[in-house]
Amino acid sequence: MKIKFFTPENLKPKELARDYALIIAGTFLMAVSFVIFISPLKLAPGGVYGLAIILHHLFDFPIGLSGIALDIPILIIGTLWLGPKFGVKTLLGVVSLSGFISLMEYFYGYEPLIALANNPSIPDPAANFIIALFGGVLIGLGLGLIFKTRATSGGTDIIAMILGKYVRHVSLGTLLIMVDSVIVLFALAAFKDWTIPLYSWLIIYVTGVVVDKVISGFSSGKTVIIISDKYEDIKHKILVDLNRGGTFLLGEGMYSKKEKKIIYTTLSRKQLPQLIHYVHEIDSNAFISILDAGEVFGEGFASLKAKATQ
Repeated sequence: MKIKFFTPENLKPKELARDYALIIAGTFLMAVSFVIFISPLKLAPGGVYGLAIILHHLFDFPIGLSGIALDIPILIIGTLWLGPKFGVKTLLGVVSLSGFISLMEYFYGYEPLIALANNPSIPDPAANFIIALFGGVLIGLGLGLIFKTRATSGGTDIIAMILGKYVRHVSLGTLLIMVDSVIVLFALAAFKDWTIPLYSWLIIYVTGVVVDKVISGFSSGKTVIIISDKYEDIKHKILVDLNRGGTFLLGEGMYSKKEKKIIYTTLSRKQLPQLIHYVHEIDSNAFISILDAGEVFGEGFASLKAKATQ
């Protein structure tokens, strides 16, 4: 039986070129973070490159070569275990990340960020915190760009997916945190410094937050649910004064058993205070529920077609 390692990319040339450019940009940002910000502090924020950083400081192994030496076998095992879920884009990410890290190791070396580390006005703990924080932001930006192409970062993601086949009651995100935390504890055992896992877990957290923002967008809207007997007056304000649309939902009061019309609408953050003011003027007894809308697509907001083809 022929083993199929990679799924074909059924995308137009222009879409493929855009995806490949995002992967290259993402892996470059991650390489900058690992070499300039993360490695000099001996931090190991999970993943195969966290392990590669540990190996570098213990045995002087190059980070880029150690990372790909760990990544490729995991990718092959994952393909054999899970099937051909990993496309050419994932392979490009694995190779380009190792390549960028190796280039930065050659041209930049392993020196700490001099501007902060040797600044007498910034205490060492504060400098280390700033460096770790910025490193986490860069990794999150890079991973977010990669995930937007529907590729994976390989490494511990695949290990978590394999574990997920057997530990079904635990979410994939939790499994990934557990796997990365094991690597963080390896760093503690290797360097005997409690600040290392603390900074490393900070980076893992910041990375996750930034990845979510890159994928879902930084300009979130607000979804508002309004229950009021004066729904027609409120509807007029939404349509005319705020220039937004909405939907009437039919409901029934749990206590009164009366039928009610519920207004469901989505608007920008800037318009929310205006809407609250209008509703209060019209019906001070109205009920309003406000929800975060991470992304909003459709008329008056971002293009659904553009998002679907990203």
